[in-house]
Amino acid sequence: MVRTVVVGAGPVGLFTAIAMARRGREVVLVDRDPGPSASTAIWRRRGVMQFDHAHTFRGPVVDALGAELPDALAALLRIGVRVVAGPDGAAIAMHCRRAVFERVLRAAAARQPGLTVVTGHVDAVRRESGRAAGVDIDGRHLDAGLVVDASGRTSRVMRALRGDSDGGPCGAAYVTRQYRLRDGAEPGPVNSPVGLSLSLSGYFAVAFRHDGGTFSITITHDGTDPRVRTLRHAAVFESVVGAIPLLADWIDPCRAYPITPVLPGGQLYNSYCGQLDDAGRPRLPGLVAVGDAVCTTTPLAGRGVTLGLLQSRALIEFLTSCAGDDDLAVATFDGWCRSWIRPWFLDHIACDADRLRRWAGGDVDLTRPLPSDLIVAAAQKDATLRGAVAGYDSMSALPSSLDGLQVRARAVYASGWRPTLAEGPDREELAQLCVEASSGDTDRRARELCSG
Repeated sequence: MVRTVVVGAGPVGLFTAIAMARRGREVVLVDRDPGPSASTAIWRRRGVMQFDHAHTFRGPVVDALGAELPDALAALLRIGVRVVAGPDGAAIAMHCRRAVFERVLRAAAARQPGLTVVTGHVDAVRRESGRAAGVDIDGRHLDAGLVVDASGRTSRVMRALRGDSDGGPCGAAYVTRQYRLRDGAEPGPVNSPVGLSLSLSGYFAVAFRHDGGTFSITITHDGTDPRVRTLRHAAVFESVVGAIPLLADWIDPCRAYPITPVLPGGQLYNSYCGQLDDAGRPRLPGLVAVGDAVCTTTPLAGRGVTLGLLQSRALIEFLTSCAGDDDLAVATFDGWCRSWIRPWFLDHIACDADRLRRWAGGDVDLTRPLPSDLIVAAAQKDATLRGAVAGYDSMSALPSSLDGLQVRARAVYASGWRPTLAEGPDREELAQLCVEASSGDTDRRARELCSG
């Protein structure tokens, strides 16, 4: 049996490795992080900045687990993960921390026959006769007939083998903090399947519900005002969240308490990278990328894990149906990604550019096609649009499904209607509040040092 090596044990790598092993492949999963310790609940994932940040697990993630890893889905539900379903019974979202998601999948991987998990750093992809023939891990070689790159967008070793990607910075920065509800306390107000999503003047704020009474508060802004960068300090973050009434309800000390420091997000990208050369052949036969290595999108819409698992399921199906011709499977998979993944990347580029313009004070521009987020928002005013935008909202339909709604959505905005902004500080007030809270925090720290 020809061995398959999967590089990267994030959500996509874990899912891919387990599902491949269940299809009869001999799989080795390699990651530099040794995984969670059985003796402690604390797990600091090496090299993964976003590990403790809020994640949205959309309906397709639940569907993917149900189809390929039903035991893992059952394990998640047993430990308090909650699936939110729509009126038709279909899953809309899953309330879960990424650390919990990965811990359960790690346990499933450890139990899976035909799958070996190896801790180590991949130094290089070995080539023989113009093909990937395995990987070098901490100075030793591991043979493989197929190498699956699930290492993410920034892997130093893999990036050089992928070719150039399209895209660039998405123009957003964010900070997150996790909290836990006190015993018997109910969550704060909600208005969406993930929890509470608020648009304010010049930025976003979201309360993400997770498992076991945990939740995250995330504030996203354009990152251009240095005053707002002080949100990474706990006193500043708490002061700003407390100034947004609906979010203040969530972090009321009688309701909840923080369980992490404030976690700043790194630079965010929209990126897409194909896998074929100009002749339509895999750039390096025997190597295939999946997940963030193919596509990343702004986390504002929480599509990252969903797009990754959609890719994983498609890749596994093509590897199975192509009956041992992995190069054909990779070429077929790349064509599928161009049709089903790249449209989401392009959609985010358009939405992000227009959102940044509006965050800076611009109005809805009716001289150009409306971005998808404004078409979806128009359904708040025109109820006849709600069913038509549902497929896009749930990711069961591509962004092109909104094309036919442009005229009706434009009519909504031409009437003068605009989405209602949540009560709270506007962009300039947010910056001023950060300055005031930061100054107060500095004074407090100075007093503590002097008294000590």
